[in-house]
Amino acid sequence: MKPILREGLVDAHAHLNEIEQIDQVLADARRVGVTRVVAVGMDRDSNETTLALASRFPGQVWPAVGYHPWSLRPDTVEDTLAHIRANLSRCVALGEVGLDYKAKVKKNFQKEVFERLLVLAVEHDKPAIIHCRFSHQRAHSMVRSAGVRQAVFHWYSGPAQVLEMLLADGYHISVTPALAYSEPHRAAAELAPLTRILVETDTPVSYQGRVSRPADLLQTIAWLSRIKQMPEEEVAAVTARNARLFYAIPSIPPA
Repeated sequence: MKPILREGLVDAHAHLNEIEQIDQVLADARRVGVTRVVAVGMDRDSNETTLALASRFPGQVWPAVGYHPWSLRPDTVEDTLAHIRANLSRCVALGEVGLDYKAKVKKNFQKEVFERLLVLAVEHDKPAIIHCRFSHQRAHSMVRSAGVRQAVFHWYSGPAQVLEMLLADGYHISVTPALAYSEPHRAAAELAPLTRILVETDTPVSYQGRVSRPADLLQTIAWLSRIKQMPEEEVAAVTARNARLFYAIPSIPPA
């Protein structure tokens, strides 16, 4: 398949630490023009793997370290936060972090840890990659109150009113291959201006029974182009530029 953008596409959110045969997966991505992948972490172990992958694939894998609400445990908080603090300067973003009000973790505990994580984003002047499942308004208000300069609300499928507020604050959303079937996700993509949208795969999440890979970013772009009624090439160019600016990564893809 011929790449649709000479400068290369950016998968703005993937869990590469969960991928076997990573060399082949990244080669497949490059073959279709996905030249850069932002790899996110969820806990100390995944953060360490993500950092190692970025060292192994310089210019193609760009690391973010985080502490996902699903991963929170009282006995790992201090160690994980210390590890993030020590490594965040090496990363393009803090993430994946946030709130999940469907998770079994107590809400107050989630908020306490999230608040501390947002402080790190501000201290290091890093963008934040926000998980906000069933917590859209609270997550947005905490990001705003913390003074985070840049944030992307990952796989946004929440209320239009909250989306309008976070867009007014200058924040972004990201969209995934779930645009194929999720009406709330499609509605968010329709409302947000293209200049505020990042495209991602959330690899290795399964969509309608199929495990995703970074090469599937082309599906996200295809669905977004239908929603926006714009050519795929234009959607690809704008969203790639959005990601490069958001994460401060070069416009020239790796050789």
